[in-house]
Amino acid sequence: MSIDVVRKPLRADAARNVDKIIAAARQCFREHGPEVPLQTIATTAGVGPATLFRNFADKEELVLAALNRQLRETVDPVIVDALADIDPATGLMRVIEAIMAAASDNANLLGAVAGRRELLTGITGSLIDSISVLLSRGQGQGTLRPDISMTDLFRLLAMLIGVVDTMEPGSDAWRRPVALIEDAIRSERPSRPLPAHVPLPASQIPGPPPPPFQSPSQPSQYQPPSRANGPRFS
Repeated sequence: MSIDVVRKPLRADAARNVDKIIAAARQCFREHGPEVPLQTIATTAGVGPATLFRNFADKEELVLAALNRQLRETVDPVIVDALADIDPATGLMRVIEAIMAAASDNANLLGAVAGRRELLTGITGSLIDSISVLLSRGQGQGTLRPDISMTDLFRLLAMLIGVVDTMEPGSDAWRRPVALIEDAIRSERPSRPLPAHVPLPASQIPGPPPPPFQSPSQPSQYQPPSRANGPRFS
């Protein structure tokens, strides 16, 4: 599914350094955020800055290598199983779930290449090809809507990955929107409840906090602030 960052074959010791640098990058981005200095990554990896820059020209190249490694380790095996499954629609949903889990676990890595779509396309091209195969098979079996195009699915995936920006790092709040997407793309809506509702992080909520989520059978007791005291928008 994924492609390796193009590089010459490495000696065993150099390959070990690359592995240490990528592992350190994933750790540092997770712990310190997308602005973590490369010096911190080199120190965590136990290598000098010269060794890091000998293998990665800049932070962008290192981030892409780390993302690529994560996809290869966590998503590729799911794709292999999905392509071998007799139920392509279920396989497709497992692939989408694996992508979202990887995105949630690596939110800061994604943040480091935010807005660089052409770079992300370079490491997800084969992934999209596999999803296209699963979509075509599911439509042939009648389990996925026949009027969905690969362009639709690509945009839905982009929307789902954007959900990561509305979650705490590592959260599984993505499961609910993924289930809503499944309801939309299957020929028949699955007979299962939606996953649990997860509120937005408090840091992303302007003004007074929203009421707790309640099912339709539970009337809300929340009273919005009066117009006199609440924020005014023109």
